[in-house]
Parts: sequence; C-alpha cells; structure tokens
Amino acid sequence: MSLRLLAIGAVCGLLLAVLPSPRAEDALTALQRSGARGSSRLDADAANSGDGWPGGMGTPLAAGWGGIDEQVAIPRQPRVAGLPFLQDLINAAAAGSVLTLEPGRYSGPVVVNKALTIDGQGAVTVDGGGKGTVLVVAANQVVLRGLRLTNSGASHDSDDACLNVRGDHNLIEHLRIDDCLFGIDLKKANDNVVRNNSIRSKAFDLGTRGDSLRLWYSHRNLIAGNLIEDSRDMVAWYSNENRYLDNVARRSRYSIHFMFAANNLVEGNRFHDNAVGVYVMYSGGGAIRNNLFSHANGPTGMAVGFKEASDVLVEGNEIIYCGVGVGLDMSPFEPESTITIRGNRIAYNGIGISFLADKEGTLVEGNRFEGNLSQVAMGDAGSARNNVWRGNYWDDYQGFDRDHDNVGDRPHELYAYADQVWMAVPYARFFRNAPMMEILDFLERLAPFSAPVLLLRDQQPVFEKGQESGARARG
Repeated sequence: MSLRLLAIGAVCGLLLAVLPSPRAEDALTALQRSGARGSSRLDADAANSGDGWPGGMGTPLAAGWGGIDEQVAIPRQPRVAGLPFLQDLINAAAAGSVLTLEPGRYSGPVVVNKALTIDGQGAVTVDGGGKGTVLVVAANQVVLRGLRLTNSGASHDSDDACLNVRGDHNLIEHLRIDDCLFGIDLKKANDNVVRNNSIRSKAFDLGTRGDSLRLWYSHRNLIAGNLIEDSRDMVAWYSNENRYLDNVARRSRYSIHFMFAANNLVEGNRFHDNAVGVYVMYSGGGAIRNNLFSHANGPTGMAVGFKEASDVLVEGNEIIYCGVGVGLDMSPFEPESTITIRGNRIAYNGIGISFLADKEGTLVEGNRFEGNLSQVAMGDAGSARNNVWRGNYWDDYQGFDRDHDNVGDRPHELYAYADQVWMAVPYARFFRNAPMMEILDFLERLAPFSAPVLLLRDQQPVFEKGQESGARARG
C-alpha cells in the first residue's frame, strides 16, 4: 500500500507541474467540450415544439429552404449571371420525363417539384452562387444523376446545402458535391436511395463545416457506396431503419452519429482518420457489422462508441490504430438489454474496450485482442467482470493448451495493477508508458502490496488466433 501511495503522489506531482488544468477529463468529456459530440444536443421539448435551436434545424433567418416545414418556393432568378438558368429547363419539362442536360455550367438555385429524371452525364455543373441551397428535391420519384453541385451559401441558420431532399422514393446517384456547407440533407424523406456520390464540405475548420449527409426524421433510406471527405459529421437524428453500406469516410469528425435513431444498419464501410467512427447515442437496436475503422486517434479518438444505447450488435469489424476501440458509457441502458461485441479484430489501439461505468449487460465473445496498450479499461473504480467474456483471443494470455482443443487450460484473467492510477486519474494517462509507471507496474505484479482489481475473466480463451476452438467446432 505504501508503494502505491508513493507512486500516486509522484504522479500527481508530475501532473501538477505538467498539466495546468485541475479538472480530470476523459475522452468523452473532451468530445463534449470540443464540440465533437455532434452539432448540438437536441432537447426533446424543442424538437416537439418546432422552435429553432443551435444547429440550424429550426426556422431559418433567411430564405434558404432550411426549415423542415418551410414552404419551398420556385426560384425566379439565377444567382450566377451569364449562366443558363437550370430552373427554366425544369419548369418546361413534363412530369415523369427524362431531362438530359447538355454539358456545361448552369446557375442555381433549383427546385424540383415533380417526378423527373435529370441526367447530367457527368458533364454538368450547377453553381449555387455562394448563397443558400443549390438544389431542392420537393417531390417523390425524382432521379438525379451525373451532376456536380457546388458553391452553396455558408449559413448554418438556413442549413445551406448542395442538396436538400424532402420527398420519398427518390434516387440520388453519381453526384459530385463540393464547396458546400452541408452536402446532402434529408428532412422527413423516406425510402430514398443515395449511392455512389462524392461529398466534400467547404474548407472551414472542422467544427464549423457542415454535415456531409444528414437524416432528420427520415426512415428506411439506403446510403451506399458514397465517398465522404473533409466534412464534419454524417448524422441520423430521429431516423430509423436506414442502411449505410460500403461507404468511405475520411478526415471528418464523426463518420456516423446516431441520436434517438433505432434499428439502423452500418455494414461494409471504411472509416479512416476521423475523430470518431460510429457513435450511437440514446438509440436502440441495429448492427455495426463488417466495417473497417482505422486511425481514429487523438484525445477523443474512438472507433465505436455508445452513450445510453441498448441492443446493438458490433460484429466482424476490423478496429485498428484508434485511441479507443469500443467505448461504452452507461450502455446497455434499458433494463435486460445487451450490447453484443462479437467476432471483431481489436488491435493496436490505445484501449481495446473502455467502460465508463461498472455496468453489466455487455457480451464480448469471439474477438481477437492483440497489440493494444490496454486491452480493457474502466473509467471509475469498478470492474468489467459482471459482463460476459467468452471465447476471445488474448495476445497476453498466460497459459497452455495441453489437450490441443485451442481453448486455454485456465481462464484468462485481466487485473489492473498500476493501471489503476491512470484509470482513476485520466490525466495520468499521459504517463502510462513512462519508465516510472512501467517499473511500478512490474513491482506490483511481482510483489503486490495491495490487492489488484480483477477487470474480467474469460473462462474459455482461444489459444491461437485464426483457428476455431474445439468447443466451437463441437458446437
């Protein structure tokens, strides 16, 4: 005990000298402080009342078709002088017809208020003139294909975007979207297909960019094969049963942020160099499956995160080189619900799985933990042993497989020794691999002066990675 008190005193002294702020702050707190936890925290009463709030979801200050219930008027004047006005061609086209545009540049703004196919054949640019939203789809069964939409306004109050979709059963494909505040904004838009588009925001600081693709009260949409770069977030608020398949997102804040959104599927995507991969907040159901998460690092870096979420499956993902692989904050939240983490490779992260509270209900089975600085960490003085740990591969397992069934002969037990210092004092994580902490950890393991904390026990650890255990083979 005296050794631990001495070590903690030494670490605290270093913290006072090196880190001026007296307030300990974990990764999720830093996300909230820096604005990285979403555009805004939506209040349920504000959502029901329809009043405006930060983030631009209420009635806009200037006509830009930003408000969810704002009447969409047909524009009468182009915003870019000297360019043909695309709205004139749309007004002249018959409902249900195909409008194939001649190559070149056209002026916005544009409103499509009837079923129509607009094909730019990859050679048409629609310029918003640096004000408002470039193009609005205010109808059902519209097809937009092969257009470049660019140069929207920069107002968050009016949700200036390249494309605003307010109808159902529309197809949006092969668009190139750049120099726009928001990319594609779906509001009360259901059963649409948004596929094979490239989206890039304006060249602003990360927190002041717009969202690349936003769903607001929009259900059963397919978001597939899109390339998203240098934007803020891809978000789904109050939006259920949407599918995000085979997208690529780079250099953004949140790859996908779900809030009050149920039963959404995220599968086959690749998320690189984002602050956070997928974050599920106040939501339930759905799956995060067969995705690649890499290099979500920095003080807020996290591949997959949960905040008061329930009944979500995390399966078959590759989670590598992130600050935190999977982070759980009061999740699962609903009574008798679960978070299932199954069959993932969680490798070379700062922390494999982080629990901010001693809460049961998480099933962790069949995963590969390798090369993580810490396999599991707690955000308080509790333990993760109340959760179910079964059939995982641990590269730090200390045991044998004498019957060659690829199941370790003894359980894998993970204890916290000197790691208790930085788990209790998050700022001490700065010194986690310092020689002093390594020596302290070695001495604690060699001759502990106090009882270490048992974080988890896996009764059937897999002995060699990449092989099916005998217990599983016997089924």
